[in-house]
Parts: sequence; structure tokens; C-alpha cells
Amino acid sequence: MKLTDVLVEPVVTEKVNSQMERSGRYTFVVDKKANKLEIKKAVEEFYGVKVQGVNTIVVPGKSKSRFTKGGFIQGVKSSYKKAVVTLAEGESIDLFSM
Repeated sequence: MKLTDVLVEPVVTEKVNSQMERSGRYTFVVDKKANKLEIKKAVEEFYGVKVQGVNTIVVPGKSKSRFTKGGFIQGVKSSYKKAVVTLAEGESIDLFSM
């Protein structure tokens, strides 16, 4: 797998922001086929930082339904994989300067 296909997008939420400030942990949505070694290599190459550890989570898809004027609509939200990357002491990534 090419390293450009591994990282899909960074996750920016209040919980992730507090983890970034407190413990240097950054969260990314990644390709479902990517493993921890590929994720580590991609983050180190794209952001120029030293990665200490990688944890991955596969978020399962959820069924969604709503009632509209046209009737009852059902669907499924697709599953995705996310990675929590812990950086070495003193390292940081500036996600907001883009």
C-alpha cells in the first residue's frame, strides 16, 4: 500500500484536542487495510515527527433511519478505521495551519 493512501484525514473534536494538548496523542481516519507499521511510517514521513506508538480502532457501521414526508427511510452508515498516534516527548503536529 502506498503511504499517500494510508492517512485519510485527521479527526478534530474536543476530546481529541484535549488529548493533543495533554499527552501528545493525535487521531487520524486511516484506510481499513493499513496496519500499524504503515500508519507509523506515513505519519513520520508526512509530518516529520517521531512516533512512539500507534493504536487502531475499527468503528463499526450503524443503521440509521428517519421518518420524512415521503415515508420511512433506512440506511447504513459505513464503518471506518481510526488510529491514535502517540508522539515522542517534545514532538507536535500543527494541524490547524493549513
